[in-house]
Amino acid sequence: MSAAGLASPAGENLDPLYKRITFHLLPYIYVCYLFNYFDRVNVGFAKLQMLDDLHLSETVYGLAAGIFFVGYVICGIPSNLMMRRVGARRWMALLLVLWGIFSVSLMFVRDATSFCVLRLLTGAAEAGFFPGIVLFFNSWYPSARRGRIMALFMSAIPISGLIGGPVSGWIMSYFAAGQGGLAGWQWLYLLEGLPTVLLGIGLLFFLSDGIGQARWLTAGDRATLQSVLAEDEKSRTADAADSFASVLRNPQVWMLGMVYFCIQSGVYMINFWLPSIIKASGLQSPLVIGWVSAIPYLAAGIFMVVVGRSADRRRERRYHLAVPMLMGVGGLLVAANFTQSPVVATLGLTLATMGALTGLPMFWPLSGNFLTPAAAAGGLALMNSLGQIAGFCSPYLVGWIKDLTGSTDLALYILAAIMLAGAILVLRIPAATVNR
Repeated sequence: MSAAGLASPAGENLDPLYKRITFHLLPYIYVCYLFNYFDRVNVGFAKLQMLDDLHLSETVYGLAAGIFFVGYVICGIPSNLMMRRVGARRWMALLLVLWGIFSVSLMFVRDATSFCVLRLLTGAAEAGFFPGIVLFFNSWYPSARRGRIMALFMSAIPISGLIGGPVSGWIMSYFAAGQGGLAGWQWLYLLEGLPTVLLGIGLLFFLSDGIGQARWLTAGDRATLQSVLAEDEKSRTADAADSFASVLRNPQVWMLGMVYFCIQSGVYMINFWLPSIIKASGLQSPLVIGWVSAIPYLAAGIFMVVVGRSADRRRERRYHLAVPMLMGVGGLLVAANFTQSPVVATLGLTLATMGALTGLPMFWPLSGNFLTPAAAAGGLALMNSLGQIAGFCSPYLVGWIKDLTGSTDLALYILAAIMLAGAILVLRIPAATVNR
């Protein structure tokens, strides 16, 4: 195979080697990311009981759900720069242990203040994990292979919804009677937060800091992988940022951060409000809501992997990002217009989830073309942090509008318009700079 990135500079077929790397690296990291999303969004299920128990308003819930991302944004860049200094293995293990502890601690919340403080601390602890993983994969895979690996990795998001919805619904139904003196939502935080601590400890024994430290590869394999990455670096766009200072001066990086904000606006609306929107359509049982919420995530998981493979095979990045974003726009509009129909609302939410979540892995291969390895740690963290601002704005906006109007419809229209703006920005990027 002669295509750049699919073979070594000497023309050797590297598919078997990269397949072996993927089977070694991906499964454990994938499970870590599953629990990353469980711990981040299980508050959407806890809300079904927690608000009544603690006498909290929808606006307070939206604030607490969103304030997570204040800590996330503040700590994102410093955390990723620290990982580059300390090493991926030790730093990400520490992050998992910390946010697992904070996530479990949410079971002890008694008022709005403690709810918001713990969500803020959880966001600060999680800040470096995802951009650190992107940086980690960039140090292993050339550009032509990043679409599929990011799609496989980020399929953990819909799979977390597919698994987490029914599991969260079951936990809250099974423990609704208050076993052990704890409410169902308290059991939810405990049972979904504790495994993260254990995964963080295990990461110390599993992850290598890079190709050079991977003793499970032969010296020849390590040399081949490093030569492929060196060759890939030569094809990077000429105006790529090559230091953190140049990142801050590069308008393309800020524009891409805005695109990521638009994608995440739709994603976090779905993550934090999907159970509530399903409940508003007429379904009441937490267990039934959990199973229905799994449908959009199942469809999104399949669609995400298919689009990722297509993007790498065709060497096309813009439309493989913009089209899913437009699907998300259409799905939000359908959900807003049929909130009283469980079937149609679920179909709209399924379309929105497929589009918005697929936009996440399709964004990162495109964005990597604008950063050299020297600037990648800070640049990826900056774009991720800009996008995560949506994690505060989107849930808070929905909660505020629902308290104000009694409905989420207006919020869905606003978020659809934001995603549409992001798709337009993507299509304005010159194809020659990103299609590789």
